[in-house]
Amino acid sequence: YEGLARDGFWQGEIWNRRKSGEVFVEWVTISAVRDGRGQVTHYVAAFSDITERRKAEEKIHQLAFYDPLTNLPNRVLLADRCHYALSTAQRNGQSVALMFLDLDNFKTLNDTRGHDVGDLLLQQTATRLTACVRAEDTVARLGGDEFVILLTEISDTTACEEVLERMLSTIRQPIQITGKVTTRVSTSIGVTTYPTDNSPPSVLLEHADQAMYRAKRSGKNRWAFYKA
Repeated sequence: YEGLARDGFWQGEIWNRRKSGEVFVEWVTISAVRDGRGQVTHYVAAFSDITERRKAEEKIHQLAFYDPLTNLPNRVLLADRCHYALSTAQRNGQSVALMFLDLDNFKTLNDTRGHDVGDLLLQQTATRLTACVRAEDTVARLGGDEFVILLTEISDTTACEEVLERMLSTIRQPIQITGKVTTRVSTSIGVTTYPTDNSPPSVLLEHADQAMYRAKRSGKNRWAFYKA
């Protein structure tokens, strides 16, 4: 290491492997030992297994930014990605779409089939929504049966509508919950787009939510764009 040769000291993390084959993380400190003439005679290294600490840090990060049921980004991470997407779109003259999605009649299904079935349905919905968008887009869960989709770098509303139709069709497909038990749900989606709607992220989310309720009032199983 250059720092060790220059300063006679280095510390950092390294990945190591136990005899059992298990990989673990070590914090290593290496110090040079010099003789009376200042010449390096040998090095002393101290090792500390920090695998559990790293796991704890990763768990804290996961709880802070991801929904524990679906592993989707939560409201905090969504807000951060929205700010970044809008600043990038403003700088590059691009468009961004924010979609607010709510499953139709989810409460009834959750109450009659049980919360375990409801949770499985939400997990399946998360998987299906993620498959409908690109890797650079974001699917987040706010809570309950509320999901938000952030589409970046969209060319026009036609591209947005194609994603909306794909999501409606995908969500309507029968979902096998356990064994022979299957269920089918639909969804209502509200959409707003930047820069047509030149609002801050929190207001964009409110506008998409308003559009979603308009879609529900219009008969559910459909999407609607925000209208000021």
